[in-house]
Amino acid sequence: MATGRNHRPATRSRGIPEATVARLPLYLRALTALSERSVPTVSSEELASAAGVNSAKLRKDFSYLGSYGTRGVGYDVEYLVYQISRELGLTQDWPVVIVGIGNLGAALANYGGFASRGFRVAALIDADPTMTGKQVAGIAVQHVDDLEAIIETGGVSIGVITTPGGAAQQVCDRLVAAGITSILNFAPTVLSVPEGVDVRKVDLSIELQILAFHEQRKAAEDLSRGVRRGARGAARGTGAPRAERAPRATRATAVSRVAEPGVEPAPPASATTATTGTGTSTKAAVKRGGGRGEHEGPDGEIPAVMPA
Repeated sequence: MATGRNHRPATRSRGIPEATVARLPLYLRALTALSERSVPTVSSEELASAAGVNSAKLRKDFSYLGSYGTRGVGYDVEYLVYQISRELGLTQDWPVVIVGIGNLGAALANYGGFASRGFRVAALIDADPTMTGKQVAGIAVQHVDDLEAIIETGGVSIGVITTPGGAAQQVCDRLVAAGITSILNFAPTVLSVPEGVDVRKVDLSIELQILAFHEQRKAAEDLSRGVRRGARGAARGTGAPRAERAPRATRATAVSRVAEPGVEPAPPASATTATTGTGTSTKAAVKRGGGRGEHEGPDGEIPAVMPA
């Protein structure tokens, strides 16, 4: 298999937009999963859903590859895998060097997905002398002093930087001087490179901060919706629980109020007072309609007053 050191991907010469190039790996991942399940064809809607894009954008992206699918049938999965792999340059062998063999560098070295996607870890490099000669993922770690020679003899195409931020720019400069024009940067810093050198930045802390922003916004929206619901409920007069409202009296359950001994109670505002020869009696006025019970007083009950 030819090495990729002196081969550049064909996407630029064919005029494929960078946004489309960025989505091709998403399509390839979804297609690879379909291929592993022996799915022969897939519709644009199904593939777009699996890749997380809309179907119109997918069809536009595939038109740059010269693949239009078959109406009523869809896209041939295996052929699309080949097309996208060829366009991304994954049918070639791309030797990769990882500089900085800490926890992250060692994890990348042990990642099994590189080989299946056309990438071969050619060398592991670290500045710590105690790391030299140690085996990581079956590869002996080499000292950073030999960086240029390792790149030259190994035909390395891509450099991966997993060093601390303070050392990243120096490592980047040495990689570029040694002929590396494609760099994947995991260090928490922005690298300065000359024109013609491609750098892809992977910053986990930035991704987490973006997620924190969205979580905060969703929480604020939930709170705002709760406040609006409460305001609408109060406007409809449903704020007070029904159990706290005064009970209505019915004809069969009128409650009598007995006056204290020696004290003549004052008649209620709705009562009619009549004077007879034997004393004063109060007759409760009965108000019909208006939503109250037939014998309901102003407080929801009929006050019954005994003569003095």
